[in-house]
Amino acid sequence: MKIEEIIKQIEDQKNLPNLNFSIKEKTEAFTHKLFYTLFDKQTPVKDNLMELGMDFEVLAKLVCWEPGSPCQDIWKDYVHKLPTILEKLNLDALAISKNDPAANSVEEVYLSYPGFFAIAVYRLSHEFYKFGLPLVPRLMAECAHSLTGTDINPGAKIGDSFFIDHATGVVIGETAVIKDNVKIYQGVTLGALTVDRTLRNIKRHPTIENNVTIYANATILGGETTIGKYSIIGGNVWLTESVPENSMVSHKPQINIKKYT
Repeated sequence: MKIEEIIKQIEDQKNLPNLNFSIKEKTEAFTHKLFYTLFDKQTPVKDNLMELGMDFEVLAKLVCWEPGSPCQDIWKDYVHKLPTILEKLNLDALAISKNDPAANSVEEVYLSYPGFFAIAVYRLSHEFYKFGLPLVPRLMAECAHSLTGTDINPGAKIGDSFFIDHATGVVIGETAVIKDNVKIYQGVTLGALTVDRTLRNIKRHPTIENNVTIYANATILGGETTIGKYSIIGGNVWLTESVPENSMVSHKPQINIKKYT
């Protein structure tokens, strides 16, 4: 086969005119700049907000390919949300600092905790999701996912003072609801019972009430599943039904220890 024929076959199969990988790269850069604007003391807020506005305009043109889409108008409204988002994130950082004995300062939380970065990007992307901005919120979430191992869908609803300890392997689905003062550990999944396209507009992920702690590698599935407030879910637990408030749920594995003589 001649090289010209190979080129033509490849070009014929590149049939998605809006599939532009620069969208992903620009979204990642936008996400990091937004994070620095909110937290880095050396980053000038006024200048960066102006730059972010221009960056967003470029992104909006790339992702809003549907005719008549008002995406470019979102930025002005989004900027007004930033002080409230920052207030929530400061509560998250404070919750981590107060609850984790390994945290030596709040600054350490901002600079080094992958769970905090994942929560920050979630809260920033969630507001874009609520505005109906296509693609960008999910790409922001994937930016955090690739760096932290934590996968929080921007559609999830998460209350104040949220704490993810260690972060790696956490999955939180699109219709999950997490209320205030919830703490979860690595490997926790808040997922759906089944993957079915017909469930797209149906709540399919669990609800976690106030002051719940979920330990490592617990799996909680289903849109009708609710974990009652002040409950503790032990490590490696598998749940597909609701738990009343003030419950303690544990998994007891069978462990056999053989002593060699």
